[in-house]
Parts: sequence; structure tokens; C-alpha cells
Amino acid sequence: MHWTVLAGAFAILWYLALQIVLPLGNRTAQETGEAIVAGAEPGAPVRPRLALKFAIATGTAFALWLVLYGLVLLKVLDI
Repeated sequence: MHWTVLAGAFAILWYLALQIVLPLGNRTAQETGEAIVAGAEPGAPVRPRLALKFAIATGTAFALWLVLYGLVLLKVLDI
């Protein structure tokens, strides 16, 4: 399998994992009891914790990529 296929598979898995992780654990100002700042979107998260979510998405994508790579090495999948 060519390295570009492996890189593309990781990029797709990472993006998919990021889309799943992004909405988890978000709390709005109304839910936390904080005052809403004038001009701010009421549905915006107070602490989005993007670095943590990027790390979780990267770890998840890497684990899924290892499974995919293992299946290719064992010739279960022919890519």
C-alpha cells in the first residue's frame, strides 16, 4: 500500500473523529449560569476545550488507522 493512501486514510479518519468529538461536553453560558455578554452568540460554548478534543480525535484516528493497517497486512482488506 502506498504511503499516500495511508496518509489519506488517516486524514479521513481524523476528520470523522473530530466531527464526532467536537459537540461533546459543550456548555453554554446559560447552562453554566454565567452572564451572557452583549453581542455574543447565546449558544456558543463557554469553554470549548479544542486542544483536548483535537488530541482525542488524533488518538481515536490513530487507533482506527492501526486497525485498518492491520487488516491490510493480514490481507483481510485489499486496498
